Amino acid sequence: MTIQTTTHLNFRGDARAALEFYQSIFGGHLVVNTYADFGMPADLPGSERVIFGLVAAENGFRVMGYDVPGQNEGQIAGGGSTRRENNTTITDQALFVSIGSESLTELQGYWDLLSVDAVIVEPLAASAWSAGFGMLTDRFGVTWSISATPAQ
Repeated sequence: MTIQTTTHLNFRGDARAALEFYQSIFGGHLVVNTYADFGMPADLPGSERVIFGLVAAENGFRVMGYDVPGQNEGQIAGGGSTRRENNTTITDQALFVSIGSESLTELQGYWDLLSVDAVIVEPLAASAWSAGFGMLTDRFGVTWSISATPAQ
């Protein structure tokens, strides 16, 4: 028996744009269902928002997302920020999305695309524990931790 975990991100109106952005980077297929698709009258505000969203790629990337009802401020629900101070990561965010690969070249490609309009917390570079490590907060408020991982 196997278990699969999938990060589920809660947005405040940006779920569709975020999921489309992640699909453009990681590939795979995109599933987006709206509140209207599940019975909310289409003339009500918010009916076009995402109640279920998924990006699933053959490379193993998976992320889910939805729009929290009644939340309209944009960015990820729970918000917060992450920064580096004195070689320490300081954050009040509840989670980071972490991706890893044996290929630093592959990670560099993802990094380059995720970093458009992002806040770079830690540039992607060699570290004491990895051939490449970086951290950024993307345009949707999601913080990504990216690491080259040695072959097992």
